[in-house]
Amino acid sequence: MTPLKNDRFLRALMRQPVDMTPVWMMRQAGRYLPEYRASRAEAGDFMALCTNPERACEVTLQPLDRYPLDAAILFSDILTIPDAMGLGLYFEAGEGPRFRKPVRTEEDINQLSVINPQQDLPYVINAVSTIRRELNGRVPLIGFSGSPWTLATYMVEGGSSKDFARCKTMAYNQPELMHQLLDTLAKSVIVYLNAQIEAGAQAVQIFDTWGGALSHSAYRELSLQYMNQIVDGLLKQHEGRPVPVILFTKGGGQWLSDIANSGCHAVGLDWTTHIGDARSQVGDRVALQGNMDPAILRASPQRIREEVSAILSQFGSGNGHIFNLGHGITPDIDPEHAGVFVDAVHELSVKYHQKPS
Repeated sequence: MTPLKNDRFLRALMRQPVDMTPVWMMRQAGRYLPEYRASRAEAGDFMALCTNPERACEVTLQPLDRYPLDAAILFSDILTIPDAMGLGLYFEAGEGPRFRKPVRTEEDINQLSVINPQQDLPYVINAVSTIRRELNGRVPLIGFSGSPWTLATYMVEGGSSKDFARCKTMAYNQPELMHQLLDTLAKSVIVYLNAQIEAGAQAVQIFDTWGGALSHSAYRELSLQYMNQIVDGLLKQHEGRPVPVILFTKGGGQWLSDIANSGCHAVGLDWTTHIGDARSQVGDRVALQGNMDPAILRASPQRIREEVSAILSQFGSGNGHIFNLGHGITPDIDPEHAGVFVDAVHELSVKYHQKPS
């Protein structure tokens, strides 16, 4: 086991002292980087990158070679689990992910079973071990999965959706069927993330991208309940240290206290939530991750630094903050502006971690 040269990210997740606030970016390996676009062109398409462990490793490391980030995140897709269930994932230009075989009937859902990661998704598990080896202790590696509700929306709708009409109709008209689907997905996420941990992931994040589309009570029933089930089922320790869990619900600011009670180590925030208010709500139960609007990266370097400074001030002094964007970095961002962001977090956060003299 190679010792970590930089464990700032893991320490912050456990609300332990750090010298400066750690930072990483959702979708940090992506189309805003010219080196990523070159790798994707060589591979042929997005899925060719995802399913080749060496290429997945290559693009995972690209942002770390450019910026002093405090964590790497596995390059993959949240829809690998439904693809492994035989739904036929593909990507339509301009439309995003699609499934050839959406699940819309009782028969469709009865045919689904909990995945076996080693057999069904070996390329992901091999990518994790390859990335971990190549990192050689440089920074921690984050594994991830989509939440059951988010996966279900794509599986029932057949792809992206604006109103989730089919999925919500199933949830309200055939609740037993929806819960059967969500339970199968939760059990699949547990074994999938545990396989990633065993292969070398040192923290995991659950992306609940569409939990915020639910009503107040439906969120607890259809999304949070199953994320709680996942947190309960995950490996608590590996390689002699805890494996922190981050829950990120986009649009989840109204459920912060409930999410913090899930047993997770950190709650991810999008940019619609004031991080100081969030800290007041969760206290010292969990760390907080976030939460700059990715659109700020289109602004001038000075404006980026001002926003970083404001968010650091809102969180205040002390432990338990991992700086991130409130959602993924977008393809139109100038890579130089991303560098300004990362450097600003490190430079401007030092004073918030100094002990009073």
